[in-house]
Amino acid sequence: MKERTIRVTGKGKISVKPDTIRININASKVFKEYEQAVEGSAEETGLLREAIARAGLDPKSLKTTHFGIDTEYESYRDKKDRYRSRFVGYRYNHSLYFQFENDNKLLGRVLYELAHCSVDVKFSLMHTVKDEEAVKNELLAKAVEDSRAKAEALTRAAGVSLGEIQLIDYSWGELQIYSEPMRYMDMECAKIGCAGSIDIDIEADDIDVQDTVTVVWEIA
Repeated sequence: MKERTIRVTGKGKISVKPDTIRININASKVFKEYEQAVEGSAEETGLLREAIARAGLDPKSLKTTHFGIDTEYESYRDKKDRYRSRFVGYRYNHSLYFQFENDNKLLGRVLYELAHCSVDVKFSLMHTVKDEEAVKNELLAKAVEDSRAKAEALTRAAGVSLGEIQLIDYSWGELQIYSEPMRYMDMECAKIGCAGSIDIDIEADDIDVQDTVTVVWEIA
């Protein structure tokens, strides 16, 4: 006898209060020689670590997500008004980030120090959570609960009984738990401040996240 089952997809939805600030930084500069680009990037990364330390954070918290050095060219017109391309140098691109507790006073000190650092950078500010795994686990639990509630409603309407779980199907994906009130702004905009800090008043909104799980139930 063919086994009778019902397949139901449940959705878990929660709102979480952010407890962590993440600063993403992009530093980039052109140098004439390749070796100068390597040395220059290392020197400027050191200056960024010093700025973070002055703000009261561990300089080792600055982490790299991408680093590369590429050739740089520029377009120009020759004497016959034709477009040409000429070699300019080597550009390094360094993407970094660091995280700290959700504290506007601390954020003000961080932005002040970065803005007054000699390194030309762009930055984005994100609100997120420290314990992402706890959020993901809560979402999955709610998704399974939702699947059960839907399965029970369907089987009642069909006049059958809901049995044991036969299969749980979950396609794991990277869950994005963040909001981004500031996206890749130039540090020039953050240079208005005094006494080593910038007055920041950002009330982070709750972050809405959701995920789905498909459960196969036995029916009788």
